[in-house]
Amino acid sequence: MTLDRPEAAKEYLERREVRSSLVAWAKFYAERRKLVPAQHHLLMLDKLQQATDGTLIGSNGKVVKYLIISMPPGAAKSFYASVVFPVWFIQKRKGCRILACSHSADLIESFSRDCRNAVDEHHNILGYNLRPDSRAVQEWMTDNDGAYRCAGVGAGIAGRRADAGIIDDYIGSQEDADSKLIRNKVWNWYLSDFWPRLKPGALQIIIATRWHEEDLIGRLTDPNNAYNAPTEPSEWEVIRFPFFAEEGDVLGRAVGDRLWPEWFTPHMAEGVKRLPSRVQSGLYQQRPSPEEGSFFQRDWLRTYNHDEYDKLMVSKPRIYAAGDWACSDSKDANKSCFGGVARNEDGVIYFLPDLFWKVADPKEVVTAFMLFLKRREPLQTWSEKGHISKSWGPFLRDVMVEENVYSYITEVTPAHAKDVRARSIQGMMSMGRIKFPAFASWWPDAQHELLSFPGGKSDDFVDFIAHIGMGLGSIIKTIPRRVASVYDLANPRPLTWTYLKQEHKKRESCKQTLYAGR
Repeated sequence: MTLDRPEAAKEYLERREVRSSLVAWAKFYAERRKLVPAQHHLLMLDKLQQATDGTLIGSNGKVVKYLIISMPPGAAKSFYASVVFPVWFIQKRKGCRILACSHSADLIESFSRDCRNAVDEHHNILGYNLRPDSRAVQEWMTDNDGAYRCAGVGAGIAGRRADAGIIDDYIGSQEDADSKLIRNKVWNWYLSDFWPRLKPGALQIIIATRWHEEDLIGRLTDPNNAYNAPTEPSEWEVIRFPFFAEEGDVLGRAVGDRLWPEWFTPHMAEGVKRLPSRVQSGLYQQRPSPEEGSFFQRDWLRTYNHDEYDKLMVSKPRIYAAGDWACSDSKDANKSCFGGVARNEDGVIYFLPDLFWKVADPKEVVTAFMLFLKRREPLQTWSEKGHISKSWGPFLRDVMVEENVYSYITEVTPAHAKDVRARSIQGMMSMGRIKFPAFASWWPDAQHELLSFPGGKSDDFVDFIAHIGMGLGSIIKTIPRRVASVYDLANPRPLTWTYLKQEHKKRESCKQTLYAGR
């Protein structure tokens, strides 16, 4: 078919743009399938183009060739990273070799078919085609001397070198992720099969949903390189797309906003919130937490819902507060973390949902703290000595006088290491005396920090709850116990073995809680 001059010019410009821009090619290819790249797809494609062009800057401020992208299931990561990208990369780098792997041979072969079909369908605009003598799904070659080979994770791939290595979901289930044997198998395959197949200067692209903190991504990015990876953690650029946006979101979303709202409906988002906390934290927030925890055990983490919170507030419980302050708006600064707890008449401690936990300057911290004091009116607040009196205390006092807010703040001297200071709250949690709000946006991050302590990357939340534990431990003897009502005296419970066991458990709980608070 002969095109007139305007149509020919238009097609020429379209071809030139598609061949130079990965985003342009992605939009072209997706449009013909009635798809539209979402915001997170565009960012991912931009990072892939930067890696291809040699302009990808890592967190160390240097050019890096290794890229990790993690996002929730169903976010269309494979379509753009394992189909759209390889087809474009082969025309961008003539004579290149691609090695693509996934946890399932059937899955990666389906991506290979899609890539092969895309080349066959759009070879005119891409500028290259399949070689007629090499079209097998496991390996096919192109007339610009390009090649694509795929294999399942764990399969032998010796004898082939690659200019770009792509791993798309190296783990296929939670059961596999929880198996140390399988995690080690994936790691050994990466060290002995995948990594040695890469040419000098080759790209490495890992796209995955996180299942376990000790998975392939966790080992490659371990800050201490405890697994003797062949690359340094700083050589990887890591992009994480959590389902619910967190502070400093890479897409600029507000905290709590869901990913890809054009696809994930509000109903689906509510479903994610109802998932077990470990599934939500790992699969959807891309922050896998330890399976059991060490200092704080997973089965100690009791939670409460909205209805229980409403009933608690109606009973007018005693409110206490504490804070771990780090007043700086520097990018690398620690977070300030303060909030309160409510103690009901049975001695159960409820951490309140309105927690302040972010990097902030003194003005923002003081403003938020004053609003908290007005809203909660805590009986007492605990803080580490020096954070207030020697730092921003004068500013705080001036604001308190100006706002006519007066609250008793006790400064305590941290005489021990952090794990020792956290013993009181640890004891209370082990006795089932602590509850956290399951509906709070910060709970997945807090849970991860608790289960990772003391080996986690941050401990701001642990410092905060440690102050709560020490503070309550110091005054717990003075808190009056619940007095039996007339109804209780007139209607005593029958003397049964169940009753005696419950009373014994309560007494032992009280003793151990008092001991932990000393």
